[in-house]
Amino acid sequence: MASSSALVKLKAFLIIDLIIVCSAVGAFFYLQNQGVIPLSSKPADFVFSDLVISPVETFAGQPIQISVKVTNVGGVEGTVTVDLEIDGEVRDSMDVTIAGLKTSEIVEFIFFEMKVGEYTVKVGNLTAILRLEEAPPGLNTIVLSGLRVNPIEVWPNEPVIISVNATNTSKEADTLGVVFTVDNAVAETRRVEVAAGETVNVAVSVSAISEGKHSVRVNMLSSAFSVVPEGYHTLIIDRTGGGGIPLVFTLNGEKQNTRYSALLPVGRYEIVLPEIVDVGTGVVGFSSWSDRMDKPVRSFTLERQTILVANYYLISGYASCPSLYIWDGKAYSYVTDVSNAGWLGYIGYIDSYGNIIFSGGNPYDYVKLDKDVFTVSEDGYFDIILTQQWDELFYLDYTGLIVVDHPADVDVYTSMTNYLNKGSTGQIYTVNSNALRSPLSATNEQGQDVLEQILWQDDIFTPGINGLASPSWDNIVQNQLILNLGDLSDAKEIKLVMTGMVDWGSADTYYEWIEQFQKAAAEGLIEESAQIMPSPKLEVLTADGTWREAPQDKQIPLPSDYTPRTFTVDLTGLFPEDTTQYIIRLTNFWNVTYDYIAIDTSNQQDITIATLKPAVANFSQLWETLSESTGAFTRYGDVTTLLQDTDDMYIIGRQGDQTMVRFYSGDLPELAENMERDYFFVVACWFKDPPNGWGYGFTFTVNPLPFLNMTGFPYTSSENYPNDEAHNTYLKEYNTRIIT
Repeated sequence: MASSSALVKLKAFLIIDLIIVCSAVGAFFYLQNQGVIPLSSKPADFVFSDLVISPVETFAGQPIQISVKVTNVGGVEGTVTVDLEIDGEVRDSMDVTIAGLKTSEIVEFIFFEMKVGEYTVKVGNLTAILRLEEAPPGLNTIVLSGLRVNPIEVWPNEPVIISVNATNTSKEADTLGVVFTVDNAVAETRRVEVAAGETVNVAVSVSAISEGKHSVRVNMLSSAFSVVPEGYHTLIIDRTGGGGIPLVFTLNGEKQNTRYSALLPVGRYEIVLPEIVDVGTGVVGFSSWSDRMDKPVRSFTLERQTILVANYYLISGYASCPSLYIWDGKAYSYVTDVSNAGWLGYIGYIDSYGNIIFSGGNPYDYVKLDKDVFTVSEDGYFDIILTQQWDELFYLDYTGLIVVDHPADVDVYTSMTNYLNKGSTGQIYTVNSNALRSPLSATNEQGQDVLEQILWQDDIFTPGINGLASPSWDNIVQNQLILNLGDLSDAKEIKLVMTGMVDWGSADTYYEWIEQFQKAAAEGLIEESAQIMPSPKLEVLTADGTWREAPQDKQIPLPSDYTPRTFTVDLTGLFPEDTTQYIIRLTNFWNVTYDYIAIDTSNQQDITIATLKPAVANFSQLWETLSESTGAFTRYGDVTTLLQDTDDMYIIGRQGDQTMVRFYSGDLPELAENMERDYFFVVACWFKDPPNGWGYGFTFTVNPLPFLNMTGFPYTSSENYPNDEAHNTYLKEYNTRIIT
């Protein structure tokens, strides 16, 4: 059952144990008093008792108080992590330090759940049942949104204002308890009364002494602020456009790279940015800063936390999608842009009436992470950030970390998602890198020998063309690559190991290309249907000299854009049993180019796969955008439950938004002898371009919402986003950040 994140602990206060709380504790104290066990020499040991849920039966959406008594039956002080589990999922936790010698502490949680049902509550070794019923009319009609923390960075003891909007969605006046907490301790509680259809702003003032980050929660919304040394503030400099490749600039004359973040003395600073930057697959030019200043050189006074984001526009080439960063032990390192196959707007064909039929789209992507870079943080987590740099909408449905233990003498790679397939399609293959063989020949559509370009991973790619530059709608020219793989008659398994990427080119000719087909349909030149942008195709040469197309589940994918990736394509079983030649042909409408192609015929080795789901996920705004996208976006804060499964309940974000995801490394088994460990990030994410770019057939709004089982996007009137209680509750609970 998908459910909302647990809220915060209200308080934890120390009491001296005066009574024996259970038989186990009583027996221990009795033996200690008899001198059998010298208590002062015993290490910290904790016993849980008196689990109390108040109330045990209530209405969905109402706050529920859960408390437990924790007793240190050891002789020395110790710390224990108290987890609140709901139906087996840790929904909240608290580290509690308790003195020894019969000392106890009451730990209290406040829990919210919007869905009706019966829930098993577990704390320590204690369990209880909680029942939630449908709220009667007039209850749960006030929705909190627009949580703001101002300022988000202060000096010790400076005030911070926490505010939130309370909106009554019913036709009658209602009241709601609003709990403000800082670092899991209650700062203030308010009971707000809101008239029907009205919105009331509720604000409190807090402060903190200790330097560092301080968490803020208001009922189900979360945020944070930071305390920094007096006389200092944080400066962050980043840019949009061009994926995550660092942008070189100067700060007070010293060279720096984006994303730049540093705690600096209050004072005067000058930034100098380049006006035009080559980002590999495209050239981008400076447009403006996020605060609308339009010069790449600027001076300013640092007197508060300052985030400056330079907006770059695409001059030529292409780059898009959410950008993936991983924690390398010192900073977040850019990896690639994700979810190429999750682009909304793939065109299948045009019929004789001129109707464009949209088809395909698969939100899944699998990215191999460099195990020499990907590092566990000091508190035991793998940290990953997804940042939306380009002006696009995204719908982030799922993230996971696939951990693969494999024999040390092989490597592992995944297949890439084909946008015409549905669901999770990444398969993990072992590859014997020491036994890879090169094709005997490689020839492109122009008859050119391109074998030299694919022999090594050296950033020298095969030449490519873009189908949008074809002579006409009925004379489409595509990339082709014919590979002679040599004699593979003794091979039981055949895999291609490929490194490639796609360059979409400029969107300027995209609409012109589509108009050619529409005009042809209007003139009656299309009898039944015509493919506007043919999908990638893998074919096998048969003994009679004809090409046989591989089944869809064996088809080649579109590689990632912007940053080359290595992936596998399984050819096992595609060749006729009596064949004497192993020749394949790869055809691509888009400008797909390859840096490396090799053949692996080794057998699949035994591997162990563990998948970690997010332990923590937080959604926030990195910078303010000039985007004209509109709709009901996901509110900022804790979004952990939204990323657990691919269920069409996702984070809806726009340019400048980012999602930080943490995976707990302590859930992994120990690495066995003679085995190595690799990591793959898996993500399910849709994304939508603005109509003035590649977004054909829809407006730059959140709606209509994509969903996994749609035939294409935009979808037909016979299809719709799931209209059930769970999805309607999700929309109401999470997507309250309205942008008009």
